[in-house]
Amino acid sequence: MQADSIADLPSEAERLDALELRLLETIRSYGSCAVAFSAGVDSTLVAAAAFRALGASAVAVTGRSASLAEEEYRQACELAQAIGIRHVTIDTGELSRPGYVANAGDRCYHCKTELYTNLEGLQETLHVAVIANGANVDDLGDYRPGMEAARERAVRSPLVECGFRKADVREVARRWGLPVWDKPAMPCLSSRLVYGLEVTPERLARVEAAEKFLRERGFRDVRVRHHENELARVELLAGDFPRLLDVSLRQAFIARCREVGFRFVAFDLEGLRSGSMNSLVMLDG
Repeated sequence: MQADSIADLPSEAERLDALELRLLETIRSYGSCAVAFSAGVDSTLVAAAAFRALGASAVAVTGRSASLAEEEYRQACELAQAIGIRHVTIDTGELSRPGYVANAGDRCYHCKTELYTNLEGLQETLHVAVIANGANVDDLGDYRPGMEAARERAVRSPLVECGFRKADVREVARRWGLPVWDKPAMPCLSSRLVYGLEVTPERLARVEAAEKFLRERGFRDVRVRHHENELARVELLAGDFPRLLDVSLRQAFIARCREVGFRFVAFDLEGLRSGSMNSLVMLDG
């Protein structure tokens, strides 16, 4: 009996096949949709699924502002072209929102409110019935104030609706040949600023320049956290520390940081932790 029950369980390939089919059917049921598209693996999979399910009735929309690294915008354009989906860029004004600039723990709420409000205003022009994002099931267990903005505006999360975890997203993206299937998480530049430090274009540019320096030298997964008094706290994968401790590279990096406005540079010995800033947020309850 037990052996028969085990034999009846679907294989991993069959489980992923079912997830793919469910995702396409779910998005097809929307009739038409605009995907909030950031070039991360989650929104890329949703955009690819939307194009497969809806063709010309799907559009990927990228919000552009100082909080989006130029390299991320370039990749969004390239990915949309490779997928075949129509791609629209809109200028978002989150830096004009006091709640966003204040950079309290709810910064992402103000950012997503700005994005989704803009998308709502474009629904008629874009001829879409639904706005969709790339949230997956794993996002539900983290501190994600942006999800509240999505709920307030009836933004759909097809990956959540279909039960995709992050590992499922990556595996289906790999099966579909999406080049970002193993791309590290790449939250917006504002996420690098310690809570309470005002978001300004100058600080965002400072972070972008420091991270770009490292990525151009082969550091694929890196965060340069911006603290008070122009302190840069650098998070790397543990295996990358020896490379950055090379004297010439380290000195060049520190010189670049000072050139763009940082006064101090510190290397975090705990290494890279996605969402490490969340530990500084005091949550009620």
